[in-house]
Amino acid sequence: MRKPCIICVAITGSLPTKANNPAVPITVSEQIESTHEAFEAGATIAHCHVRNDDETPSSDPGRFARLLDGLRSHCPGMIVQLSTGGRSGAGRERGGMLPLAPDMASLSVGSNNFPTRVYENPPDLVDWLASEMRVYGVKPEIEVFDLSHIHQAARMNSDGRIAGKLYVQFVMGVKNAMPVDRDVFDYYVKTVQRLSPDAEWCAAGIGPHQLTLNEWCVATGGHCRTGLEDNVRLDRNTLAPSNAALVERVTALCDQYERPVANWRQAREILGLPLAITA
Repeated sequence: MRKPCIICVAITGSLPTKANNPAVPITVSEQIESTHEAFEAGATIAHCHVRNDDETPSSDPGRFARLLDGLRSHCPGMIVQLSTGGRSGAGRERGGMLPLAPDMASLSVGSNNFPTRVYENPPDLVDWLASEMRVYGVKPEIEVFDLSHIHQAARMNSDGRIAGKLYVQFVMGVKNAMPVDRDVFDYYVKTVQRLSPDAEWCAAGIGPHQLTLNEWCVATGGHCRTGLEDNVRLDRNTLAPSNAALVERVTALCDQYERPVANWRQAREILGLPLAITA
């Protein structure tokens, strides 16, 4: 049997609003309901941000705690990954939810340009976030916006700053960062396999590139990220009705390429995460 494909659903993010698509879940209760639908459709990782009541990004550990508790209750076994990204906080505030001990958290190991600003990830902050993840038993997902980020993650893994085998995600299609380029994608895969042969990898395509990256990943043995954080449309003329609908597109690709969709037990085994969830 070919390796099962893990599907991550990025449910909200910090940018899309209900003005972009009414299906974008903003409140904690909306996020839980939307994630549950995506879980039933085949997603086994939930990548999570939280919002304030006015839809602005938040780093409030209390909101993260309510979301984490709700997902563990309504989506038993699903891997919950909390974002430490820079849009919802500054400095160590970005890791304020790590003591909640989610299964995973995102970790950007270097800086790069975003559409209107620099996404700053200075070495001292990266090292602090990585150390907090080790303290609380949180597995990092390495967010790769540049080739150098793969090399840095491999160094951090080799010297013990990142524990266990790497899980690396290529992010392609962000304006002013890495474009969607098949030669670059293939070289990213080759570089991960060379520097960290036991690593698992996936990719996220932003906006209309989401489906393209989904197909490249499924076809070449990687895992997939989808969801309304990255893309609010099924096509140019049609808004996605839900996160679950975007997950269903990936499961259809898995059928097309004869790859099984990983269930939550398989996803946890592939990523080296415990099957039993502790509070």
